[in-house]
Amino acid sequence: MKIFSTNQDLQTGLLNRFVRYAKVWTESSSENADKGIMPSTDRQLDFAKTIAEELKKIGLKEVQVTQYGYVYAYLEASKGFEEVPPFCLLSHMDTVEEVSGKDVKPVIHPAYDGAKIDLQCGVTLDIEEDAYLALAAQRRDTIITGDGTTLLGADDKAGLAEIVSSLEYLAENSDIKHGTIEVIFSPDEETGHGMDKVPLELLKSKFAYTVDGGHLGQLETECFNAYGAEVTFWGKSTHTGDARKEGMVNAACTAAAFVQSLPIAERPETTDGLQGFFAVMEISGTIEKASVGLLLRDFTESGMKERIEKINHLALASAESFGARVEVNFKAQYKNMKEGLDRNPQVVEYLENAYRDADVNPFYTPIRGGTDGSRLTEMGIPTPNIFTGGHNFHSRYEWASLSQMSAACDVLLSLTQAVTEEI
Repeated sequence: MKIFSTNQDLQTGLLNRFVRYAKVWTESSSENADKGIMPSTDRQLDFAKTIAEELKKIGLKEVQVTQYGYVYAYLEASKGFEEVPPFCLLSHMDTVEEVSGKDVKPVIHPAYDGAKIDLQCGVTLDIEEDAYLALAAQRRDTIITGDGTTLLGADDKAGLAEIVSSLEYLAENSDIKHGTIEVIFSPDEETGHGMDKVPLELLKSKFAYTVDGGHLGQLETECFNAYGAEVTFWGKSTHTGDARKEGMVNAACTAAAFVQSLPIAERPETTDGLQGFFAVMEISGTIEKASVGLLLRDFTESGMKERIEKINHLALASAESFGARVEVNFKAQYKNMKEGLDRNPQVVEYLENAYRDADVNPFYTPIRGGTDGSRLTEMGIPTPNIFTGGHNFHSRYEWASLSQMSAACDVLLSLTQAVTEEI
């Protein structure tokens, strides 16, 4: 069902919607989210209200913004198709805090020819360094970047724009028959708290799909098992002139030694594919007290167990070598969704059929991260992930492909038909 990909007006509308969304500052705050504040920033709530009004104008039903900042609504089933199994589409409204999402200025590059794109702050996009960008150039695709001072926000404003544009098309074209389609747009996905307060009591769907992936054709059904770890060292402070050989225990040095003891070959920047890692996210402290914040990632539960044991061992070894005291706290974040989806193969089959009906060749890639779908799958609602056409997420090098965004809309429209054909 190639509709958006062959209609210039629909592509233009999709592009304008994405640019409009990208300009809105929706950066989340991990500090607030970890304290239980949700949404973690008021700006996410403001954006949620704006999206809700847009959904009302399109004609969705029961449109609401929950007290925790989730947008919920549904497109009612076509007459005579009320018995089609409902499904839910999800995207998240926030952008990551590591790179500024304030004052995003999208730049449109029509019919991109492969020339270097020089943006502000020394940011250069080059087809020699980005194979996906080279493909976009071969197809003379329209691409969208930021101006180099911020990220673009395709993660996940592209997914938002694709879902809303697809629902708008369905609402305006009653000849395409479908069942009930629910939507949930979540805050704080980037903080790892996106499903903490999800309004499951509103949800009728037994399965769902996140629209939060990358390159054209990616179909994601597995992700990391994820833990966070906080390693805290306590030392003993003395005057540096009186420290001598045994008077001082330096917690900051102990923390540094612990970080250096982590395997070099098991860092995010030295791993790929199905390889797990330890990621040092933050290190801070003084002589008396120092802390290291880490992420632990592994695709298997046995591998995660080994990583937890290794952190405990290395932390204790570092503490003993300096005479410090140590405490390690772990927090489970999300689980690999593969097992849950393997138990519900029909959910993925619907999506495979939708890709093919939209002339998109599906290929499976493991998510080296997680989505709201991994949490939902753990909660009993199997939720694979669909591509958005965004690339180089969480960086000032981020860009999006209009043709791939249009193809994602075609997949969503085809998905409605794949599910409808079951009755």
